[in-house]
Amino acid sequence: MFTLSSLNLNGIRSATSKGLEPWLAQLQPDCICVQEVKAQAEDVAGKFETLADLNGYFHFAEKKGYSGVGVYTRHTPSDVVVGYGSGEFDAEGRYVELRFDTPTRKRSIISAYFPSGSSGEERQLAKYRFLAEFYPHLTALKGQREFVLCGDVNIAHQEIDLKNFKGNKKNSGFLPQERAWMTQLLAEAGLVDVYRQLEPTATDAAYTWWSNRGQAYAKNVGWRLDYHLATPALAAGARTHAIFKGVKFSDHAPITIDYDWER
Repeated sequence: MFTLSSLNLNGIRSATSKGLEPWLAQLQPDCICVQEVKAQAEDVAGKFETLADLNGYFHFAEKKGYSGVGVYTRHTPSDVVVGYGSGEFDAEGRYVELRFDTPTRKRSIISAYFPSGSSGEERQLAKYRFLAEFYPHLTALKGQREFVLCGDVNIAHQEIDLKNFKGNKKNSGFLPQERAWMTQLLAEAGLVDVYRQLEPTATDAAYTWWSNRGQAYAKNVGWRLDYHLATPALAAGARTHAIFKGVKFSDHAPITIDYDWER
């Protein structure tokens, strides 16, 4: 089995201070994709380059204390791709791809952090620009190799993906245009929402993010914002999953899926 996890850290220094590394040592994933590292290379050097014997590869944002993604892996990649070629968004540290190629297989693990539009109209428009240019990147990549993209997508796709769907229809993360983008990615581009493949009707158990306002976490008033999006051949190998709501490294829960890729 290949164990692949994903977690929005809301700051690597914060998450590690709350016990992330001992938890990883117990889980023993093959890879964990992380988002919102909120650090630069000099902050990571000598401190967070490895966690629980996993080696980290990163895409840092130019802006200090902002965004940033990484993949920690126990397997040495054949290549590392930092950024997806965006003139606007590569500066924000939103994409790192580890390639594990052999003479007979081309596979990638991607950690991605989609923009949030919740801070206002300007960032919502930026989010739409990101979606518009990221879609053709994913479709082109799908034609070249198998991959699993893990990350904070900042979109709840269906009504079952958040607690209060009626009250959030005009809020970023559940806007019609965002949801339509996800539908197109799955229905037309042919990527697979791996969690939904395993749990097509799960509601409360599916949430991976909770607002810090009120008693959202305690009352499980959550959203499913963290995904494994895979090409069909890799998605077919998904066997078991776990969303670790009980650990609290950030405002997101880790989502882990075990894949059988040697069949």
